[in-house]
Amino acid sequence: MTAMGARVFVIAEAGVNHNGEASLARALVDAAAGAGADAVKFQTFTADRLVTRRAPKAEYQQRTTGGEAGQHAMLRALELSPADHEALLLHCQARSIEFMSTPFDPESAMYLKRLGVRRLKISSGDVTDLPMLEVVAGLGLPVLLSTGMADMEEVQAAVQTLRRGGCTDLTLLQCVSNYPAEPFLANLRVMDTYARAFGTPVGLSDHSTGLTVAIAAAARGACCIEKHFTLDRSLPGPDHQASLLPAELAALVRAIREVEAALGDGIKRPAPSELAVRQVARKSLVAARDLPAGTVLGPEHLAILRPGTGLPPGRLAHVLGRRTARAIAAETPITEEMLVP
Repeated sequence: MTAMGARVFVIAEAGVNHNGEASLARALVDAAAGAGADAVKFQTFTADRLVTRRAPKAEYQQRTTGGEAGQHAMLRALELSPADHEALLLHCQARSIEFMSTPFDPESAMYLKRLGVRRLKISSGDVTDLPMLEVVAGLGLPVLLSTGMADMEEVQAAVQTLRRGGCTDLTLLQCVSNYPAEPFLANLRVMDTYARAFGTPVGLSDHSTGLTVAIAAAARGACCIEKHFTLDRSLPGPDHQASLLPAELAALVRAIREVEAALGDGIKRPAPSELAVRQVARKSLVAARDLPAGTVLGPEHLAILRPGTGLPPGRLAHVLGRRTARAIAAETPITEEMLVP
């Protein structure tokens, strides 16, 4: 992952918004590529390796999918097969967008490594799964770690585990694991805390509605921003309602690129386009009245007026007491050549 000040890496989080349908997953890739995202991310898991059969759904999952079936049944219907993964990877390559996926168990992480992914994104739910993080660290891939629901001690333990296991390219993502998350909970300054404490690139996995929080994160130095998206918020499934539509995703990418351009390089200098304006908007030392050649300049001979094509007002002390080399008409900006050396 790139460091602060470089191009923001925008991840379009398809997640499980494919509803277990390969054709819908393919359409999500197309939408992400069309929006200009750098990567489109799915989730790699099998329900049997992720959750017990009696595990309840989260409140937001009950609200969006109903409370009849449990978490296991819901997730089982949202699995992507190895064939689905391979087809999506090829389709991403054809659309010039990076394929990513979040593994939820060590076997899935190792599978994604074999598949040829360029980096791994670890979900907030696995911040405390240190045995899994040990496996992930040993795969030699860059790691993006979401930190929703975690406190600083848990993040510290996760970072230590990943680094001890061999991970040398780690990005920490601030996250609030509500779906949706209220903007006032975003706590974007945590990115600053992470950068100071761990010396890692930082970013945001954003579950808020709208674009404001993600755009603000880009302005605060996020090098990576992840945002859920869907083709239709009315589709059944746990995450659709907290997701952007394709047009909104495209607007977010455009806004992030504008923010990147606006941040600049930190070197204070006039923009080339300002130079013509500078001559018009700045002031010069000008002749307060017609001045014959040989006039010894005093305060009564000078005024400070636009345009800025003559000596700047800050040169007043340098000009006072000097003699004019030629006649100067009233309101003429004074230049060095008009004065006796």
